[in-house]
Amino acid sequence: MKKFAFAMVCTLAAVGFVLADEIAVTITKIDGNKISYYTGGGKGKKGAEPAPKKEGTAEATSDFKVYKGKFDADTKKFVKDEEVPGGLKADNFKDITDKGVAVTLNVDDKGKATYAIVKGGGAGAAKKGGKKGAAALPNGDR
Repeated sequence: MKKFAFAMVCTLAAVGFVLADEIAVTITKIDGNKISYYTGGGKGKKGAEPAPKKEGTAEATSDFKVYKGKFDADTKKFVKDEEVPGGLKADNFKDITDKGVAVTLNVDDKGKATYAIVKGGGAGAAKKGGKKGAAALPNGDR
């Protein structure tokens, strides 16, 4: 019986780590600490149907942080680089357009967002005088 209880506790602890999930989203609106976003809706691979657009919301925790993203070639995903001062009030989120802001959002099983990794600025950053593919910081640094 003790072995069973120990195995159950270990399983629940392991599942807790899995439930916090990093998802690629496009933020469409920020209202206080409530983040509205959607996933999917991209072009999809050649010849494949695009993923359907799914809308969702998450509530930012009190210690929510925003990081500039850096593409890691080894893991093939965006990872945290520098922290962006201001959190949800940073310049990246002040004037969200119809296209939204592409981020990787960490959301736990209760719908609470703990951090966001801002993806590269792409052509928009290049038009503003920045480097293509580099996420802009509020003070214009890279």
